[in-house]
Amino acid sequence: MTVRAIFRKWIDRYFSDEEAVILLVILLMGFAAVIFLGGMLAPFFTALVIAFLLQGLINILTRRHVPEMIAVASVFLLFIGVMLALGFLLMPLLWNQLVNLVQETPRMLTSAQQWIVELQSHYPTLIEPDAIQNWVSSITKEFSVYGQRAVSFSLASLGNVIGIIIYLVLVPILIFFMLKDRVKLVGFLLSMLPEKRSLMARIWSEMDDQIANYIRGKVLEIIIVGSVTFVTFSFFNLPYTALLSVLVGLSVLVPFIGAAIATLPVAAVAGFHFGLTESFAYVIIAYGIIQALDGNVLVPILFSEAVNLHPVSIILAVLFFGGIWGFWGIFFAIPLATLLKAIVTSWPRGLQSSS
Repeated sequence: MTVRAIFRKWIDRYFSDEEAVILLVILLMGFAAVIFLGGMLAPFFTALVIAFLLQGLINILTRRHVPEMIAVASVFLLFIGVMLALGFLLMPLLWNQLVNLVQETPRMLTSAQQWIVELQSHYPTLIEPDAIQNWVSSITKEFSVYGQRAVSFSLASLGNVIGIIIYLVLVPILIFFMLKDRVKLVGFLLSMLPEKRSLMARIWSEMDDQIANYIRGKVLEIIIVGSVTFVTFSFFNLPYTALLSVLVGLSVLVPFIGAAIATLPVAAVAGFHFGLTESFAYVIIAYGIIQALDGNVLVPILFSEAVNLHPVSIILAVLFFGGIWGFWGIFFAIPLATLLKAIVTSWPRGLQSSS
C-alpha cells in the first residue's frame, strides 16, 4: 500500500464527516487567535474567565427566585468590592513584603554561605570551598540587581502603568456586559455555527460542567490553601507571611510542580529567620501537612468529578499550554487537556476504505 493510499485511508476514517472538518477548522482558528492575538485580547479572555466564574453565583441567586438583573447587579458589585479590597489592602502589603524580601536576600545568601562553610568543614569531601564562594557571589550580585530594579520605579515603566489602568477599566466593563447580555451573546455565536452540530453539542455538554466546576473549584482551592497557610505562618510569627501565603495559594495552579517550587522560598525564609531549630522544623512540618491535606482531602472534595488524566499528561499540558499562553495556559492546562481528550474520544470515525 502506497503512502498516498495510507493517507487517503486515514482521511476517510477521521474526516469523512463534514462536521468533523468544521470542528477542526474552528479549533485551529481558535488556537491561532489565542496564540497570535493573545496579548491583544488578554482583557477579553480575562473577563470571559471571570464572567464564567461569576455566572455560578448568578445561577444560585436566580434559583432562589431573585430577578436576573438584580442577581447580575449584586454579583457584579460584590466582585468590584472584592477587587477594590484586594487592590487597596492586599496589593500594597504584598509589594512592600516583596521589596523587603528582595533586599534581604543577599543577607540570607550570606547566612546560607556560612552554614555551608560550616558543613564543609565537617565534611571536607562534600563541597569544594571555591565552588561555594563563586556560587554565592554570583547569586548575591544577581539579587542585588533585582533589588535595585524592584525599589526603583522609573518613568520607563509609565507605559506599563497605563496599560494596567486600561486593563483595570476594560475588564470590569466587559464582565458586566457578558453577564448582562449572556443569552444574546451565546445566541449570536450559535447563529454563526452550522445547523448540524451534534458533535460540537456533545463535546460542549461534556466539557461545560467540568470547566465550570474546575474554575470555581480551583479558585476556592487557592483561597482556602492561601488562608490556611496565612493563619499557620502567622501562628509561628514567620516574616513575609502574606507574600508566602499568596505564593503557596497560587502554587496549586500547577499540579505537582507548584508545591515543589513553593517549598523553596518557604524553607529559605524559615531557615533564615529561625535557623536550624525546632521552630524551623515545625514550620516545615506544618507546611507539609497543608500540602498533604490539599492533595488528599481538599482536592477530592472540590473536584469530585475530577478528570481522569494521567500525571504525565497533566505535566505535559502544563508545560505546553504554559509555554504558549503563560499564566492562563497554566490555569487552563487541565481543562484544555480534558477538552482534547473529549474531542479525541468523541471524534467520528468513518468506515475504513477497502482499497
